[in-house]
Amino acid sequence: MGFLDHPLIDRVRRNHALEHATIHILSRYYRDLHVMGRSTPNGFILYGDLPTDAVHKAVQEALERLRAGERHLAVHPTCGTNAVAAGTLAGLGAFLVLSPRRRSGAEWLSRLPVVILFTTLGFILGQRIGLALQASLTTDPRVRNMRVVAIVREERGPMVLHHIYTEP
Repeated sequence: MGFLDHPLIDRVRRNHALEHATIHILSRYYRDLHVMGRSTPNGFILYGDLPTDAVHKAVQEALERLRAGERHLAVHPTCGTNAVAAGTLAGLGAFLVLSPRRRSGAEWLSRLPVVILFTTLGFILGQRIGLALQASLTTDPRVRNMRVVAIVREERGPMVLHHIYTEP
């Protein structure tokens, strides 16, 4: 059994796919959607002021569409995976340019355009690599027999959360 096949990892990956698919569906309902998600082995949490009935409808549609083979819904352009990949590559680019010779402030300043170039390229490539990482590593659109067992709305002051609980 590989790392990605471990039951705990498998559950998080499938919930992550359902989270992304749900956000895609909600984006169709609400043009100016402001929502974040976080996946767990037991489901996922949506952070954003949304009507619970709309969340319920979107989750059910997302589950049906993933089961129907719409794998693209499991990948989302604003996923944290993209930010991690972009930040890592941008940081590595800056490190590579600045590390070999740390001599003087003037020398560092003269390399600043190359640092900016490498970090920008790292950021651009990281976004694309993040999408590939989502498709192959951090999500699994094969939701199989997964079912939603509860959707619970929670209000913490001005913050609204929806806990979506799933079972394999």
